[in-house]
Amino acid sequence: MDSRARRLRVAAPPPTARDDELLARVARGDQESFAELYDRYASVVFGVIRRVLRDPTQSEEVAQEVLVEAWRIAARYDPERGSVRTWLCTMAHRRAVDRVRSEQASRERIERIAHDQHNAEGDVVSDAVTSRLERQQVRDALGTLTDLQREAIELAYYGGHTYREVSELLGAPLGTVKTRMRDGLIRLRDAMGVSA
Repeated sequence: MDSRARRLRVAAPPPTARDDELLARVARGDQESFAELYDRYASVVFGVIRRVLRDPTQSEEVAQEVLVEAWRIAARYDPERGSVRTWLCTMAHRRAVDRVRSEQASRERIERIAHDQHNAEGDVVSDAVTSRLERQQVRDALGTLTDLQREAIELAYYGGHTYREVSELLGAPLGTVKTRMRDGLIRLRDAMGVSA
């Protein structure tokens, strides 16, 4: 063989490795082999993912995740279970489906939170209206009491005074104050329609 033929032979690119050999070198941390694997399969992986996700940006992200995962777990590849192409496509499909499920769960969670917040706002309004109606009902019921009953109850419940203090403030015997308050509370209960 002449020197020119030897130079051409040396300069000629080496034959491309089989996929499983290439992946075995990737498993040993060979970056050049990973670059070659990436060049061979990046578009295939992207295509599988794009068919599931439809969104090109998300598809690119997931394809990147799959190829990084292939780099990380290349040693787990088992040629008995299928080709490298099948292995990568299976990982791509699974990761794309996971992304769809994650997006759907996230959307449902956001909708649930929005629904809960909307209901909470409605509950605040409902609570305010109910509270206002109850206050009005108490005012109306207080209007059914005698002046002496109302005064004793207001001093005790709104003024925060004890029975003894109410007795002193009204200048009435303690027993009389207790009787007025008991009768007044019974009347309030009946006026508000509360069962005993």
